[in-house]
Amino acid sequence: MRLTGVSRGSAWTGLSVTTTLPNPSTRPGLRLPGRVTLAADGGEDVLVRHIRLGLVAQVEPEDPGSPRRLVQYHQWPIAGRFVVPGGRRRAVDFAVPLPWETPVTVFGGVPLMTLRTGLRTEVSVEPDLDQGEMVPVLVHPLPTQQHLLAALDTLGFVMRQAGLQQGRLPRVAQTLPFQQRLGFWAAPLYAGPMTELEVIMLTDPAGMEVLFWLDRRLSLAGVTHQSISRFRVWHAGADRRDWVSTVDGWLRHAIDRHAAAAAHADWSATIRESAHVSRHPDQPVAPGYGLGGTAGGAGVGGGGGGGDGT
Repeated sequence: MRLTGVSRGSAWTGLSVTTTLPNPSTRPGLRLPGRVTLAADGGEDVLVRHIRLGLVAQVEPEDPGSPRRLVQYHQWPIAGRFVVPGGRRRAVDFAVPLPWETPVTVFGGVPLMTLRTGLRTEVSVEPDLDQGEMVPVLVHPLPTQQHLLAALDTLGFVMRQAGLQQGRLPRVAQTLPFQQRLGFWAAPLYAGPMTELEVIMLTDPAGMEVLFWLDRRLSLAGVTHQSISRFRVWHAGADRRDWVSTVDGWLRHAIDRHAAAAAHADWSATIRESAHVSRHPDQPVAPGYGLGGTAGGAGVGGGGGGGDGT
């Protein structure tokens, strides 16, 4: 599939800008190839100062009462000064690396409108700035992200919403000015001790940090408390991992911490049934995978944080 964004001819700059992506489907951390074509519409030569590309998305502000706004969250320079001769065209090819935390926009092969991401082209012509139309970029999950989402689906979780939240989480290695949050209704097996689950996936070249945020919305409404548990998993060997057992173990650990945050004691009604009914529940993650050598570190931010995972 080939996508193209074309700006209207500008009487001020004398240029029209066309950005073409031969394949707009990609994943975090991969290179996105394409071409920017500039056409000098008049008979005069046009001096271009620079060309930059930027990733743009709709982000929810930290104030829940404010509307979403368009944010350019990453940028690459792809060309410096050059001249487009009058009546001629110049093409600039590029292959830019996407940030590892680029939000996923395609789930189960379906793009979500609330997560639309676009590539915007900025062409600087003295003294004006011409921005071509944004070209949609379709970001598919990394294998580790896909395994996590598939395990949640197998365990019975149903996604209720997805969005980008402005701000940074404390004590979390975060490079972009927002996080992608995926909201799920609790699966029947886990629905007693919690009602809602928010999942935040932060990826880097080595692996993925997963945050399970329990009952955040209810806490904001004053109905209950909230807690966050953190887990770490590597990209290497992801296809050989039993993801259902791993995620089931993470959830049990997070639920125990969630209950302890409310009662300041171990929860007395621990889930006994295993997601794999043919064997005992697995340990969440072997020591060394979690932050600080444990499967799930201390909660970060908001509500009752609970103790460290063990």
